[in-house]
Amino acid sequence: MDYQFDVLIVGAGAVGCAVARELSRTDLRIAVLEKECDVASGTSGRNSAVVHAGFNNKPGSLMAKLCVEGNETFEALCRELDVPYRKTGKLLVAFDESEMQTLANLVEQGRKNGCKGLTLISREGLEKRAPNVGGIGAMYSPNTAIFDPFLYTVALAENALHNGVQFYLNTEVTGIDRQAEGFCIATNCGTYSSKMLINCAGLFSDKISDMAGVTGYHIYPCRGEYLILDKIAKDYLDIPVYPAPHPGIGGLGVHLTPTIHGNLIVGPNAEYIEGKEDCATTQETLEQLFQEAQMLLPPLQRKDIIGAYSGIRSKLAPPEEGGFRDFIIQEEPSVPGFIDLVGIESPGMTASMPIARRVSGMVREKLAPGENPTFDPKHQGILRFAEQTPERKAELIAQDPDYGEVICRCQQITKKEIRQAIENPLGVRTISAIKYRAWPTTGRCQGGYCLAHIVEILEKEYGLPPETISQRGTGSELFSGRVKG
Repeated sequence: MDYQFDVLIVGAGAVGCAVARELSRTDLRIAVLEKECDVASGTSGRNSAVVHAGFNNKPGSLMAKLCVEGNETFEALCRELDVPYRKTGKLLVAFDESEMQTLANLVEQGRKNGCKGLTLISREGLEKRAPNVGGIGAMYSPNTAIFDPFLYTVALAENALHNGVQFYLNTEVTGIDRQAEGFCIATNCGTYSSKMLINCAGLFSDKISDMAGVTGYHIYPCRGEYLILDKIAKDYLDIPVYPAPHPGIGGLGVHLTPTIHGNLIVGPNAEYIEGKEDCATTQETLEQLFQEAQMLLPPLQRKDIIGAYSGIRSKLAPPEEGGFRDFIIQEEPSVPGFIDLVGIESPGMTASMPIARRVSGMVREKLAPGENPTFDPKHQGILRFAEQTPERKAELIAQDPDYGEVICRCQQITKKEIRQAIENPLGVRTISAIKYRAWPTTGRCQGGYCLAHIVEILEKEYGLPPETISQRGTGSELFSGRVKG
């Protein structure tokens, strides 16, 4: 079957979904192709969950410009999409005078980029803002924030879907044929055609470029590992704390970040690897993370650790160079109608909507579309029962008894929330899809109690055979067969 569209977007991470949502303001026929079984299955779902201010990026770069623009509009966007967001500020900590000078230089760089409110603070000022943190002084960034990156990407996708964009999950691009009036895209699920093609494939953006006839790009995967600590942010640290940066590393250094859900995360390191999907964690690195975290926050204890994960950056800078290269966002001169987004690493999440507006401008200039007369910018997420007042909880239970049954004890997540996650508009019914939409299996027991109940709901109330229930799609099934009871 040949599916025909005006615009096809390859990749359903935060940037791809932001582009889809922004283009849904037009009357174009738009679709998103994603090889995984859900959105945000790559880097967008595996990061530090920080809205960056833009002071780390080279003045004059697209990274700097789009990060600052994204930071300034992110809070309003999260309100529109019903995504949890909190402006916490951020501290970059120095342990000697040379690092204080580094921070002074960073303040100046940030001012050139348009960042507001950056200041240097003494040890006394550091103690007032984060009394448990070590160091002789720090730089304070008031406009840094934390948010939920998975819910953000899901909200972008669901809002785009609501406004007419079609999503094809489990659909991997296998070939691209340039034609007189556009592109013919072969996938494992059929053939798609479009007038314009937008490459938002992240770690695989170089591969998609090659298929389209644009050679020369190479993405170097750079893995960062994280420790997940218990819900101790309110006791230990309510603001992200980073070390003073050091040139040449592939990231921003190991840092401590409170999450929107109350946990602390530690990491990431930066390790260039061969495989673009090797999201393993290693004992040696996790131990190093903990030791570095204790330097920043001495009261940390090993008993606070409840899990670990890793994410992979899409770097254009090779290992011998390190550091960062600028975003590539352009319609390729050699392939008219093909818009390349390559090397979109951090701060790509923060910059995702400005990137989307930039891409939308290119599409509008090329296709001159009309406006979508029914475009609705609002998205409604899952109501968090645990965050409601006692009176509101009683009202909700009276309206729907499923609010009265707690499935995840650690996070106080109800059956109603689990059902809403299962019934998501994109139709994804993996454990990870339910986890990231409603947040079960993320507490201290890491699913020890709630996972069995979720499987039971999927089997008995939605008719899924247990053998088909998976963590993250095909190849990650939880069960291999049945035994006699």
